[in-house]
Formats: sequence, structure tokens, C-alpha cells
Amino acid sequence: MAIAARKASASSKTSSLKSSPRKNSQPREFTRDEELESYREMLLIRRFEEKAGQMYGMGLIGGFCHLYIGQEAVVVGMEMATKEGDQVITGYRDHGHMIACGMDPKGVMAELTGRRGGLSKGKGGSMHMFSMEKNFFGGHGIVGAQVSLGTGLAFANHYRGNNNVSITYFGDGAANQGQVYECFNMAELWKLPIVYVIENNRYAMGTSVNRASAQTDFSKRGLSFNIPGEQVDGMDVRAVRDAGERAIQWCRSGKGPYILEMQTYRYRGHSMSDPAKYRSKDEVQKMREEHDPIEQVRHRLLGPWHVTEAQLKDIDAKVREIVNEAAEFATNDREPDPSELWTDILK
Repeated sequence: MAIAARKASASSKTSSLKSSPRKNSQPREFTRDEELESYREMLLIRRFEEKAGQMYGMGLIGGFCHLYIGQEAVVVGMEMATKEGDQVITGYRDHGHMIACGMDPKGVMAELTGRRGGLSKGKGGSMHMFSMEKNFFGGHGIVGAQVSLGTGLAFANHYRGNNNVSITYFGDGAANQGQVYECFNMAELWKLPIVYVIENNRYAMGTSVNRASAQTDFSKRGLSFNIPGEQVDGMDVRAVRDAGERAIQWCRSGKGPYILEMQTYRYRGHSMSDPAKYRSKDEVQKMREEHDPIEQVRHRLLGPWHVTEAQLKDIDAKVREIVNEAAEFATNDREPDPSELWTDILK
């Protein structure tokens, strides 16, 4: 993946901030190559998720399945801000994070279909995939559980002095879990290098944040622990990359944790079984038309960067080929041997 390759080349670079991070009024412009990179990565995630939704409807994927459609700019922008060695951990809406980290789409899709070529050997399913090679520590089905684990990763980095940062994602619903605030306290007390990325897609499992949260500005959730934070346009990959760089620099320079509230939006229901009747179709359509993260990049490529429609269609065709190959592999790969039931078990 392009982002993974760029991170490897930049792994030796470090930077620090001498003062408190501040939010820029306008995000720094991307270069032409960065626009193309982000466009391809976000498009790959979307096409993958669209295919996963189709396969779920066909009965090829069972169990829970939470799609990331609409939120692609968050993880792609954050990955553009990291270096090799930084860790990523998230909740159960995790396919996009895996792909952005450079994990093989074939392995991700095969895990969804429960095949032996899956990234958890077909035993984890949609919510539980891992890759030590890519420093991806899951996919976790328990709401908020990844926050404690991500804080543990940050403690390990602090203890080892390896200059790595833990990027810990969770949603607006998980932000109300008690363990989150225990972690905030420890992270600030010990100045742990962790960026808490709150993906506020506005509805958690199906309840508006205005009905579920007394404080709807999630960037302020760490104020009582002296953790700085900021709200970010999570539909603009440039804004995400900029905020990610500021937050990661803050952590890497030894100043402790940072909170980023990504104001984003999921187009589909909470899971494949959710009809999403708690919001209007007009609301979803308005977000698609006015704020879609991929369309924003597409317009810039066609405008100032003079990329042609034919070139963008070629990118889409190559992305679809990758996704179709992943689906073909995941459909025809063998199921795990029954002996796998007794492997990878803690005793």
C-alpha cells in the first residue's frame, strides 16, 4: 500500500512541538501525489466495504459486520501522519483501519468469510483481526475495550523509550464508558504517548449524541485530566492529516496524551442488521452530496491538479480489481481445519 511504503521511508524522522498544539483554520494543501494517494486509499476502503456488504447479503459473510462507508478520511488521514512503528488499535468497525495499515485485502476478506487464509485463520471474523507485522492490534468487539489496551501499548512505548505512539480509535458511544476515563487519568499522569481518536459518527449504535451525551464536544472529554484536544473535520482528509501530525508530535515529544474528535458520518446503519430508521434519508443524502470525503478529493484532482476523468476511472478499475480478487479468494479458499479449534488458546 502507498501509505505503508511512505511510512517505511519516513520511519527515522521525528519531530516535536515547543508549545501547545493549535488547530489551523485551513488545512495545509496536499501535493498532487498526496491527493492521488489519499484518493486511492479511501476508494479502496469504500469499494472493499461495498463488496463486503454485497457478500453479507448473499450469505457469504455471517455474524456481525460493521461497515466504514463514509468515514474513510479519518483513518487514511491519520495513517498519513504516522511513522513505521506506531501502533493502531480500534473497535469493531475495523476493516478500513486494516486496509489503511497495509494489511492484505485478501486476508481481510477471507477472515470475513471464515477461511483459513484470513488474518486470524478464519477464527476471528469481522471484529477480531490482528497483524504484528503492520502493528495493528485489533479489532475488538467489546465496546471501549481497545482504549485500555491502546493505553497499555502506550505504556510499553514509554517504558521502552522507542519513540512510538499508540493511535487508539473509539466511537462517540464508547466515549461514555468508564474505563476510558481511567485510561485518561493514567495516560496524563504518566505522560504516555497516545492519541485518542474519537470517531464521532453522531449516532453510536443508533442514538443521537445529543440524547446520549451531556457533553457533546468530545474534544473536551479530557479537560479534567489536563489532556488537550481539538475537533476535526473528519470528512476532510487534509484536516485529519494536519490534526494527526500535531497530536502525534505532541505525544512523541514527551508531553503526554492528546484527544482528537473526528466529526464524521457513517452512511450505513450501525451494523448490517440495522435499518437506521432513527435518521432521515434526506440527512444521509445531504451528507453524501455536500461532505463526502472521496468526492472532495475527486473535485480537487479534476480541478487544480488537472487529473482527467479517464485517469480517475483507471484508478477505480484497478481498485475494483483488487477487491474482486479478494472476494474471489475469500469465496474459494478452504475453511480452517477442525484442529484449529485447539490452537491459539490461552491456558
